[in-house]
Amino acid sequence: MQTRIPCVLMRGGTSKGPFFLASDLPDDPELRDQVLLNLMGSPDNRQIDGIGGADSLTSKVAIVSPSARDDADVDYLFAQVVVDDAIVDTGPTCGNMLSGVGPYAIEQGLVTASAPETVVRIYNVNIDAMIEAIVQTPGGEVTYEGDTAIDGVPGTAAPVPLAFTGCVGSKTGKLLPTGNVRDKICGIEVSCVDVVMPCVIAHAVDMGKTGYETKAELDADADFFRRLEDIRLEASELMGMGDASGRVIPKFIIVAPPKAGGAFAARYFVPTSTHAGMALSGSLCLASASVIRGSTVEDIATVPKGTAVPDGTRRRFKIEHPLGLIEVMLETAGTDEAPDILRAATVRTCRRLFEGQVLVSDTVWAGKEAAGERAA
Repeated sequence: MQTRIPCVLMRGGTSKGPFFLASDLPDDPELRDQVLLNLMGSPDNRQIDGIGGADSLTSKVAIVSPSARDDADVDYLFAQVVVDDAIVDTGPTCGNMLSGVGPYAIEQGLVTASAPETVVRIYNVNIDAMIEAIVQTPGGEVTYEGDTAIDGVPGTAAPVPLAFTGCVGSKTGKLLPTGNVRDKICGIEVSCVDVVMPCVIAHAVDMGKTGYETKAELDADADFFRRLEDIRLEASELMGMGDASGRVIPKFIIVAPPKAGGAFAARYFVPTSTHAGMALSGSLCLASASVIRGSTVEDIATVPKGTAVPDGTRRRFKIEHPLGLIEVMLETAGTDEAPDILRAATVRTCRRLFEGQVLVSDTVWAGKEAAGERAA
């Protein structure tokens, strides 16, 4: 016998995965994770026995619920389901999947639509941050059709502007978790920055790369990933995040001077493979790092000239990645040495792909199948 769970499959930005109401999943986090592993088909590098896409960008889950907060309409919990290991990591967030939360919440009846657009206030549980999503709702109904294109997704769709506030220190409580703009780890200079996503950022050249490689070229270099992981694990301890073994945060990024019209080029790791494009959360952290004087991003970036806004300065960045460019808007105040990141925003698109029920083994739903047994 199998248990049926209502499910909506959505593309969010350059990612894809199932969206669930929290009330349709087990309350117990450990049991919930076992259910997610079973329905996604992990651990298996093809995820052949589940609905996962056999790639870190398509093995993601969004869990949405009404919010008890006065300043939010819905809560969003992101879960990264590791493809080839029995791990569900709710430590990070995913800004690409976030782009589907507003439309999903409206169509599930959690938020009442207005016309021509609806503002959905989202509390991101993973990083304790607020996001304002603007969903196109002409006639009071969600539309996915539009003329906005994002690199890494074919065609065009309706824009979903996303604006983050209160996103500094998402996991560490600090903009610079180690207390330094730069640290030398395993002989490599890095900047450890925590805005939306805690990241460890190194110069590509210091890691023996140009920073313009394709995903396939980087993924083929096992020695590079061994060095990367050594640095990431030590950085995690210095950032006060403890042992990062088996966890996907902090993320590791390499940067290089721009060559395709952006402010700088970047390659983002997830962390045992290369992101096909660029994580939204990582792009916001990178843009923030680029305005910190002396960081490993600032010294190679062409930082755009800012324009004055009532609370500070607004800049628009284009970051080069393997699939093209991602644009980020950043509002800051304070000094270059210690900038106050007030607001970070970008535009994504999404699409509702499928709705129905996903089937999960009754033995898993009842909590009778342990992670170790499944992994074996």
